[in-house]
Amino acid sequence: MIGVPLAGSVALVTGASSGIGEATAQALSDQGAAVAIVARRAERLRALAERIEDRGGTALAVPADVSSQPAAQSAVERAVSELGRLDILVNNAGVMLLGPAIAAPLHDWQRMLDVNVAGLLWCAHAALPHLLSAAQGSPRAVADMVNVSSVAGRTTRPGSNVYNLTKHGVGAFSESLRQEVTGRSVRISLVEPGAVDTELRTHNRPEIQAQMARRFADVELLAAGDITRPRHVSINEVLVRPTDQAD
Repeated sequence: MIGVPLAGSVALVTGASSGIGEATAQALSDQGAAVAIVARRAERLRALAERIEDRGGTALAVPADVSSQPAAQSAVERAVSELGRLDILVNNAGVMLLGPAIAAPLHDWQRMLDVNVAGLLWCAHAALPHLLSAAQGSPRAVADMVNVSSVAGRTTRPGSNVYNLTKHGVGAFSESLRQEVTGRSVRISLVEPGAVDTELRTHNRPEIQAQMARRFADVELLAAGDITRPRHVSINEVLVRPTDQAD
């Protein structure tokens, strides 16, 4: 990866206990950032923190459910308090609970709204003052927020209605926020993975998992690629699909 080193920077990554979040946290650490890793599964976070530190990095494990506004606020404030600043936020936490709308379990819909939309908003709101401050007082002279959406934020298909709704919303929020803060050297990037073989699909009911297993492929996504760009380059939106994924 070619770019600007992140030494002296602090990043917070949500949904860091597995998949894209875990890989991104490690990648940011490898580029020199201290990382606050946030997720609900404390043991997974501690194991990741140990792996990062074994490779010479600095990691702070922060168990939290970001769908709770006080928990999200506390996670951000703890990162700033214990690591000294906040230059980078990767909003990666999300759930994907698919199935027909007819007779759908409403708690599945509510959970997606709580995590995919509200959780991202709570973290963004809490982090923005610190990102604005970091953009004015860091060697990089820029700060970054990366919001992880999905190809589902561009397309729709039967059975993913509310998931589509949440990811389209992430895209709209990200672009509006980008226009608001880009003049103050805070870059907002939207990353839209295609089919990624992570634990996300295992959150679904067994019959839905069986359908999904036929179309998932391995895709590695590292948000660090956006963040380490030179200050004058802002990648606003990236869609990443496996080569054989048509839709």
